[in-house]
Amino acid sequence: MTTTAPLRVPGYVAGTWTIDPIHSHVGFVIKHLMVSKVRGHFAAFAGEITTADNLLDSSVSATIEATSIDTNNSMRDDHIRSADFFDAENRPALTFVSSGLRHAGGEFFLDGNLTIRGTAQPVELAVEYLGETVDAYGGTRTGFSATTSISRKAYGVSFEAAFGAGNAVVADKVEIALELEFVKDAA
Repeated sequence: MTTTAPLRVPGYVAGTWTIDPIHSHVGFVIKHLMVSKVRGHFAAFAGEITTADNLLDSSVSATIEATSIDTNNSMRDDHIRSADFFDAENRPALTFVSSGLRHAGGEFFLDGNLTIRGTAQPVELAVEYLGETVDAYGGTRTGFSATTSISRKAYGVSFEAAFGAGNAVVADKVEIALELEFVKDAA
């Protein structure tokens, strides 16, 4: 019988951590008319990670308020909140719940289910651990960057409109980029 030693990361601390939304960013990029990219972010989100003694046994959960979308254009944001996209009136939250953390080829991958419009789909996030530190108030902080891409149509976000030479107004593929800072909960 072979046993594998737990993965060790310098400075790693086990515990429960809460997202610091002031120092975090939940953003996305999607092609518009197939000739440019529109960037946006969500202003309201919450979540926590529970880091286990064995790093690979850690878990993550997060909630994003669909109404907090900001693409720097209020008319577009209102359309994205509508039933054509998020249906935020009836489906006010996007959620993520992890199902596993993997380490392969020197990189980390977080598997989980992302739910949009009530439809859950598996996603894989490439995760970069940015380290830990103690803040000016004695709190322990940690940070991560994560990226993935999803098909909006897989979540029932099926708005279609052709423009010009048959180009879609908005692409199916959505690139997601997260910059997350967490504060360790007091024991």
